[in-house]
Amino acid sequence: MPPLKFCANISWLFSELPDFGQRIYAAASAGFQAVEAAWLYDADLQELRRAKEATGVEVVLINTPPGDVKAGDLGLGAVPGREAEFKQGLDLALIHLMAGRIPVGSDKTAIAKEMEAIFVQNLKYAADILSKEGITGLIEPINTRITDPRYFLDSPHQAAAILERVGKPNIKLQMDVFHWQIMDGNLTQNIQKYFPLIGHIQIAQVPGRNEPDSAGELNYRYLFSTLEKQDYQGYIGCEYKPLGSTSEGLGWVKDYWTHSK
Repeated sequence: MPPLKFCANISWLFSELPDFGQRIYAAASAGFQAVEAAWLYDADLQELRRAKEATGVEVVLINTPPGDVKAGDLGLGAVPGREAEFKQGLDLALIHLMAGRIPVGSDKTAIAKEMEAIFVQNLKYAADILSKEGITGLIEPINTRITDPRYFLDSPHQAAAILERVGKPNIKLQMDVFHWQIMDGNLTQNIQKYFPLIGHIQIAQVPGRNEPDSAGELNYRYLFSTLEKQDYQGYIGCEYKPLGSTSEGLGWVKDYWTHSK
């Protein structure tokens, strides 16, 4: 079984450094061959390009623009009346197609069908645009118990049903283990059931969202073994809050790299 591949989420890791270019250099120095990020649209793109070329680090994931954060937006993919903005955002983004929040004052049960229909329509549009560039789009369930009570897409089961309606091979499921554990648990069975749909994985301990080997509910040695047995070929994003400095908390991945050689 080939070893798993990890990428550093530079929105969360190496935050001791002020800009994303420096974080790319730090990730490369720590041994990562790839990085991901939430949003890089306000960063110096020339500096990012120079850092990427100098280190050889691959950028594997960026979220679509969140919309108007001050107004409470967190993605626009399923939000009624924001279809044009969602499509405009595809000109900027690489992969994660954010569903967005249920509008303030709306009941999820009442608006769910409308939002799902909009999301499916937008995802089909995105699939056609992204396929021209050979890019895979992802949808990610985000837990509504701790992280974001109003987020529309909150479980792997909901996401799988939407992907079935979309029916496009380049739109896949982003498995964030942190969110899946909080909303549903049952990780072994859910990994096996939805593995054909998974295009990217992210990890953090539960409930603190810290390093995978920090105190918490999850046994990541077992989960890594499960993913190896499934022959997972994609990257695993390290999207967690370091308890101390980023470098001091990387013992878990360095241990994995040592024992997987």
